[in-house]
Amino acid sequence: MSTIRVDVVSAEHEVFRGEAKLVVATGEMGELGIAPRHAPLITRLKPGQVRVIQPNDEELFLYVSGGILEVQPTVVTILTDTAVRAADLDEAKVREAKEAAERAIANQMDAKEVAAAQAELAALAAQLQAIDRLRKMGQKH
Repeated sequence: MSTIRVDVVSAEHEVFRGEAKLVVATGEMGELGIAPRHAPLITRLKPGQVRVIQPNDEELFLYVSGGILEVQPTVVTILTDTAVRAADLDEAKVREAKEAAERAIANQMDAKEVAAAQAELAALAAQLQAIDRLRKMGQKH
């Protein structure tokens, strides 16, 4: 079975390094499926979930805050400010931060603050989506 090496690196540390049969991420133009021997590619990632299907068919779910995805024939590299294994996300904290961002937008701050709050809100919504998908996957097994 053919695999591809996957390196996911955040500003703080390496989050994942290992082999995969498939990597699924959301780029600027939509969802990407990266398999071994994929054509070289560089694209920006949207905040959201990255799915790594390992050689033993286990799925690893990661949340990334956006970033860059580079594909070479034998390696996929994801560089991001923030990457967290979905299992490590704290749903209560994410929901609390999401509510704070929604309140900030409702309080009609200046345009720069609203844009920052909206970006944070999008990232938090992506984290909640990753938590929800992980929960649904757990129910299937």
